[in-house]
Amino acid sequence: MPKPNIIGIPACTKLVAGYIQHATPARYGAALMDASGAIPILIPPEGDAMLPLLDVVDGIMFNGSPSNVMPTRYGVDFDATPEFHDPERDATTLPLIQAALDRGIPILGICRGMQELNVALGGTLFQEVHNIPGRMDHRAGEGERRFELKHSVTLSGELAHISGATEIQVNSLHGQAIDQLAPGLVVEAVAPDGTIEAVRVEAAKNFAIAVQWHPEWEVTHYPDRQRLFNAFGAACSAYARGGKKAA
Repeated sequence: MPKPNIIGIPACTKLVAGYIQHATPARYGAALMDASGAIPILIPPEGDAMLPLLDVVDGIMFNGSPSNVMPTRYGVDFDATPEFHDPERDATTLPLIQAALDRGIPILGICRGMQELNVALGGTLFQEVHNIPGRMDHRAGEGERRFELKHSVTLSGELAHISGATEIQVNSLHGQAIDQLAPGLVVEAVAPDGTIEAVRVEAAKNFAIAVQWHPEWEVTHYPDRQRLFNAFGAACSAYARGGKKAA
């Protein structure tokens, strides 16, 4: 039986009953186990001290979070969402992204993870995309309807190849979005209002794709979601076998 891949998931800083805890929604790890054949491990938000974990993991999934990347991280002083930040996570994920890319470790970004990738490589964000003229409200609905399909996205490049489609329906739970695309990123999906919905690191040594929607939700119920996680898992397996890019 082949050894399962070890895939890191950055944890967020949570204040529970007055104590700081490190956590992330269970659905991310479940999706990795169900569709990527992997064992997930949480990466505590402890800054550069977490970089040695790159010696252990076969891939990293930069997951979503209610928190937003601090605007000072991309050179903006004005803060539209000061109550929704996690500076400890920023201090951990941003250097992890660059270090993982340098080493050719496969990465998959989801929601905040896509925003982190853009910021880590020198891009900027819209802090409230729903307040930009001509843009849709990409934020989540209420209760059980939060993860329902909300709008279409047009796919291109490697993501279209992986998904087996040039257009899919996606859920949408984000308030922020890419403004200025970072150097080295290629757009791989766009919403009807022009919002960038997926990117790929063009010169990456291995799998490096990020999406703005949440494919981890009911991952095995939608072929495009399962194919994305399958492709990520295959890249992690290839890396584990010797750092070679999966076909």
